[in-house]
Amino acid sequence: MGQKINPLGFRLGTTQNHHSFWFAQPKNYSEGLQEDKKIRNCIKNYIQKNRKKGSNRKIESDSSFEVITHNKEMDSGSSSEVITHIEIQKEIDTIHVIIHIGFPNLLKKKGAIEELEKDLQKEVNSVNQRLNIGIEKVKEPYKQPNILAEYIAFQLKNRVSFRKAMKKAIELTKKTDIKGVKVKIAGRLAGKEIARAECIKKGRLPLQTIRAKIDYCCYPIRTIYGVLGVKIWIFVDEE
Repeated sequence: MGQKINPLGFRLGTTQNHHSFWFAQPKNYSEGLQEDKKIRNCIKNYIQKNRKKGSNRKIESDSSFEVITHNKEMDSGSSSEVITHIEIQKEIDTIHVIIHIGFPNLLKKKGAIEELEKDLQKEVNSVNQRLNIGIEKVKEPYKQPNILAEYIAFQLKNRVSFRKAMKKAIELTKKTDIKGVKVKIAGRLAGKEIARAECIKKGRLPLQTIRAKIDYCCYPIRTIYGVLGVKIWIFVDEE
């Protein structure tokens, strides 16, 4: 029987790097972890809160411009402003926060970074440390599983067929140079009473090869029929 393990944690130290860089004494280690969690949750809540205020959203890709316009009645969970990951680097008097985001339209607005810094300062409550926030745009957004999962969630919330949403997400990866992708959705699909799982795979996906760089994402989707779970594996490259 196969033993399941998170692909990211399985490859730490080889093809996967840590997202937090700091040193602490053993008695203060738990406080540092809780502080990291507060910082990440505060940033995600800020983007989610401000994203709902806008009615129009623009998705920008390297090859072309794709505009998705929707009304206020529709859920604004499109694949814009999706955070892939947040890096935290702590020094004696400074906390460096680097936000890796797919389409940083919201954070480019005037005063957005300053407002986010104020919210983080209140959340962290660190008097002796100052915050330094940096924004880094992801070069190939559709190479990130978080952005594909957010896209599938947006489609499912708008009553699009789950198979069509999965196939469309895999089509978006054709613009990139990945070697394989797998999308799995589980739950009450199409409103059926009995939950089941559906999976679509394209290309190679060597999960047991440690030198293979694989990105992974697990994303819950809340629909009117219940909670659906989306898992995405992307085989980027092999070292």
